[in-house]
Amino acid sequence: MKSGTTTTSSINVTAREIDFVTRFSKNWQALKDILGITNTIEKENGTVLRSYEAKSVNGLQDSVAEGEEIQYTEFEVVEKLHEDIEVKKYAKGTTIEAVNKYGATVAIEKTDEAFLNELQTKVLDDFYTFLKSGLLVSAESSFAMALAMAKARVIDKFNKIRRNVTEVVGFVNVLDVYKYIGAQNITVQTMFGLQYLQDFMGYKTLFLLSEPDIPQGMVIATPVDNIDLYHINPANSDYSKLGLNYTVDGETNLIGFHANGNYSTAVGEVFALMGMKLWAEYIDAVSVVTVTDNFSALTVQSEIDSFGELYGGKVASDLQTDVVVGNGTISGTLKFIKGGLAESGPLAGDGYFLALKWNNPDAAVTSLKVGLVPSSSGMDLVECLSDTDRNGVFKVTNKDTQKVVIVQSNGSIETRQQFALRDLVLEDALGA
Repeated sequence: MKSGTTTTSSINVTAREIDFVTRFSKNWQALKDILGITNTIEKENGTVLRSYEAKSVNGLQDSVAEGEEIQYTEFEVVEKLHEDIEVKKYAKGTTIEAVNKYGATVAIEKTDEAFLNELQTKVLDDFYTFLKSGLLVSAESSFAMALAMAKARVIDKFNKIRRNVTEVVGFVNVLDVYKYIGAQNITVQTMFGLQYLQDFMGYKTLFLLSEPDIPQGMVIATPVDNIDLYHINPANSDYSKLGLNYTVDGETNLIGFHANGNYSTAVGEVFALMGMKLWAEYIDAVSVVTVTDNFSALTVQSEIDSFGELYGGKVASDLQTDVVVGNGTISGTLKFIKGGLAESGPLAGDGYFLALKWNNPDAAVTSLKVGLVPSSSGMDLVECLSDTDRNGVFKVTNKDTQKVVIVQSNGSIETRQQFALRDLVLEDALGA
């Protein structure tokens, strides 16, 4: 056969590639529609994702005496660099033995479908992890109040920065929803494995998720305007110069797909190339509200010197001043401690340390875990139920993203409290 001749097998392979990327694109378009995403941004090679915000420096200058020169209102443009998008590479192989044993429908089509679902799930998993890092943290005593206040807090946040909120989407645990509604008749819709309610308690869309995406007792909310989709276009990324050609689909090419046969191994190979990131432009406009109705919420306070030495011969006042624990936030000043509080371990090394104490949990609580999330080294959630002192010291490495988290549980029943650290002031290290 003359080289370059189009054969039945090449037509079948091309159709398979087109089918794969078309189904992927249609699914993501449907998700964008129910999420309300209108901002889709393509990242070009060699560029950095950035956004700009104009802020007034001196406020509106409107006090001008008769005959005097009108003063300028000064503005500055603040550039914000964002986390880069990684190109993710995936592959799947199907042997001729598998086709011979199970047939093409099972060995090829079913595994292609599973492959597509796994790729979609990967992007969503990263998105849920990102949402849980939201900085608008608070706690409420019931699921209904958590739903209401999660939405109220994002509206309040956007009001304060003078931005409009069109609609709000929410993310909750499915068990919490059904526990709340009981036998009420509701219409649950499904899209590629995602269950959601529309126009529920003021939310445009309320997604019903499960562990570990959203734990029980947590409600997350954000305006639809706050969610962006960043992506790399496999068709416009010069990969063809490497001899790599991927089939894409649609105006917004989110994934590249290629299939070929490897004669040296008698394996049919498929390759997927994807660079996608769902994220929120304002992480401090993502509300994360925890419900404390399973067990009594622990009262958390600043540790005091009457406890005595903490670590390294230090007392609480050596570490911090004016620390106050509010509803979802901790404020005050942390002092720079040169050399840290220990020679090794999570409290070693220069830095800032926060000392807290809390009251005894309910008798029904069988597990009490406390820590920083995201953790610094060794500062993740640890079991503290047997610690009768009821206090802890945490090394704060990023006050803008870290939260003190307390999880009380008994079997599958769990209550989570979170306290954002963004209001803390870090003392100048140069004075240490």
